Amino acid sequence: MYFARNLKPKMKFYTAALFSLVTGTAAFMPSTKNTLSVTELNMSLEKYSDELIATANAMVAPGKGLLACDESTGTVGARLESIGLENIEDNRREWRELLFTTEGLGQYISGAILFEETLFQDSSSGKPFVDLLKENGIIPGIKVDSGLKPLLGGGDGETWCSGLDGLYEKCCKSYEQGARFAKWRTAVRIDSKKGFPTDYAIDECAHGLSRYARICQEAGLVPIVEPEILIDGVHEIAETAKIQERVIVEVYKKLQDCGVMLEGTLLKPSMTVNGVDCENKASPTEVAELTVQTFERSIPAAMPGVTFLSGGISEEDSSIFLNAINSIERKGPWRLTFSFSRALQSSCLKTWSGKAENKEAAQKQLLARAQANSEASQGKYVAGSQPSSEESLYVKNYVY
Repeated sequence: MYFARNLKPKMKFYTAALFSLVTGTAAFMPSTKNTLSVTELNMSLEKYSDELIATANAMVAPGKGLLACDESTGTVGARLESIGLENIEDNRREWRELLFTTEGLGQYISGAILFEETLFQDSSSGKPFVDLLKENGIIPGIKVDSGLKPLLGGGDGETWCSGLDGLYEKCCKSYEQGARFAKWRTAVRIDSKKGFPTDYAIDECAHGLSRYARICQEAGLVPIVEPEILIDGVHEIAETAKIQERVIVEVYKKLQDCGVMLEGTLLKPSMTVNGVDCENKASPTEVAELTVQTFERSIPAAMPGVTFLSGGISEEDSSIFLNAINSIERKGPWRLTFSFSRALQSSCLKTWSGKAENKEAAQKQLLARAQANSEASQGKYVAGSQPSSEESLYVKNYVY
């Protein structure tokens, strides 16, 4: 009886709250004749539903993955400065043009995640980068979050991901420019001595990702949901698996609460690995087994694909781990592929070193790593068969 008496007012409350998610209006405003019903709001996803599903599946087509080149102006600038180049727009454009004009890249790369500057930038020939990518069979995407900020009320060092204000308008503008998917990264820190992650941090991670995902779909963009488990720390792989499972379960609860169409989304998690300072280093087989176990316990079958981040793991290890993950039996139907940044770009950048005469060699290096990861996404990679930098790409407290 209690449920029957209280259903109607609760539905009004949820309608207003869900409507505010998309429009930015106050969640607790009184109901008016202009307020959308829950049914009408859910139906609004039908405008893009077929396109969202098609795009998500194209992004995880067999043998293909994503090139993540969505580093902020400051972060890509630091990389350019490491090879002696000044952090100015012309140099940032030149670097990204080198990546996008690599002949044959579309054979292994289905999509490229761009920073906002790059999405609206033209190449040196005057052609928009989005058109250049499309001509190479690569789907343009956009990083839409505004970065991590301290989580007040959480533990010291825990963060939340900002950028929801004005997100719908930003997504619509990006769609008009040619983007067809988006990325939003939040990060969870493990530290058992400090009790990390706190319940509050996990809840905030899932809550922010769900709101972002629903807003993206309303604007026609496939949301890549990225709950990164940071490798900073001394934790063993079993602890990572335990925390990651808990986080991903909570993320999908919130996504479903928010009415997100899972068939039109992708997940971008960390591989299940030990902390970078852990004495007991997990083998590729252990990484594969615990990664698959974690996913089978937490990811709904409706979600079409996982695009792993590398998270500071070396180029070669990223490929070896991905290959191991795709070499064991699993019940889960999703495709498991890559969405690497440092693990695709590092040796390419060093080979280029900002010199025109090195461009072709640098592009060959990028293509080699793209091919390696394509093979790894199918369980066919032979360790060491492609040139790579085996040095650690870990950066403490890394930000994009």
